Amino acid sequence: MPQLMTMSGSTLVLAEPVPYTEPVPYREYGEKRPYEKSRPRTRVRRADPYRRLFAVPGARAFTLGNLVARLPMGMFSVSAVIMIAGSRGSYALAGAVTATGLAATAIVAPWTARLVDRLGQARVAVPATAIAALGSLALLLCVRLDAPDWTLFAAYAATATTPNTGGMSRARWAHVHRGDPAAQHTANSFEQAVDELCFMLGPVAAAFLCTALFPEAGTLTGVVLLMTGMLIFAAQRSTEPPVAARAGRAPSPLRSPGLPALLAVFLATGAVFGAMEVVTLAYADRLGHGSAGGAVLALQAAGSCVAGLVYGSVRPARAVSRRLLACTAAMTALMCLPLLAAGTGSLVVLAGALLLAGAATAPTMVTGMTLVQRLTPEGRLNEGMTLAVTAILGGIAAGSATGGWLADHTGTTTAYLAPACAAALATLTCAAGPARRG
Repeated sequence: MPQLMTMSGSTLVLAEPVPYTEPVPYREYGEKRPYEKSRPRTRVRRADPYRRLFAVPGARAFTLGNLVARLPMGMFSVSAVIMIAGSRGSYALAGAVTATGLAATAIVAPWTARLVDRLGQARVAVPATAIAALGSLALLLCVRLDAPDWTLFAAYAATATTPNTGGMSRARWAHVHRGDPAAQHTANSFEQAVDELCFMLGPVAAAFLCTALFPEAGTLTGVVLLMTGMLIFAAQRSTEPPVAARAGRAPSPLRSPGLPALLAVFLATGAVFGAMEVVTLAYADRLGHGSAGGAVLALQAAGSCVAGLVYGSVRPARAVSRRLLACTAAMTALMCLPLLAAGTGSLVVLAGALLLAGAATAPTMVTGMTLVQRLTPEGRLNEGMTLAVTAILGGIAAGSATGGWLADHTGTTTAYLAPACAAALATLTCAAGPARRG
């Protein structure tokens, strides 16, 4: 580049060359001009939502403790049935005892959750878990010592104080990721996948321990895991939600507009689970493959688990109630697959249908729990989510009874109408309640 010359009085001044800079035009369509100065570019990439979820200090620790404490939830009922039926020779007695425990849980669990909201997770969860553990140990001793039948009912009813570990974990996620709907959506999806995993592995582990070792091994192992996991979970105080000052004066979640109708959706969804379990076991037994019934049901849980993890990476819905309606409608459509597959008389075809049908249950539960969090008054989150779980348990009991009656009186193929109709009822209830509110 030539030097520039200028005159200053009578002196000729030679100036240093000035580099020419051409104005940078507006960049269109992301193209790069040859004359543009190279500059570092930051690649915008969405981080892995699950990696981002666990980046919070203490999240992995409380998740580990909650996972250990939650696994026995799928072990206790199966262990109790095997232990009682093997000792007393009566499945009717075993079923009555577990049903009593379920009814007691439906009554006690909301009160336990209310105490958790008022006093804090650590102060309530540990002693409540200790009482439940003593109830399970008392049941074990009553069976072992051949105590009267009424003692079995009393001992198993004491386990109703078991805290809602899944609800407490969701409450922690809501606290550490407050103000971040995307992270809360991923957290709810992860928690639902954990639920499916525990209820998939728990019964298998219980059956193995009770048959391979001794009848009481499943209950004993469950007690150790429950107490150990809860102690680990409660020790993580940095992620524990603070006790709200208005927790004791906040209105009951049942008075929150829209929540009772949402609980009705959970009730119908629970009926899907209960009916599907009983009918599938009866169907496998009719085909002479009763021992494979548990494995077939595990496929449904596996499909739901995978769907829950995938759903967690999807952008959360702005209109959650409408998303819930879409999820229940999809669940209704997919629940017709087992009904069609049962007509083939093939357990393999049914297993594939259950794998696909399970893919709709996790998104329904995740979206429903997200809506529970939004509708529950401040300071009553544990109670609100426990009410949802209670509704699901009630639905499971009703669905099990309905599915069993249909399997005995109409045949196992026709009995698959029960979960399909329950899913349709959930859709209609959602359309008339939460979705109508927007």
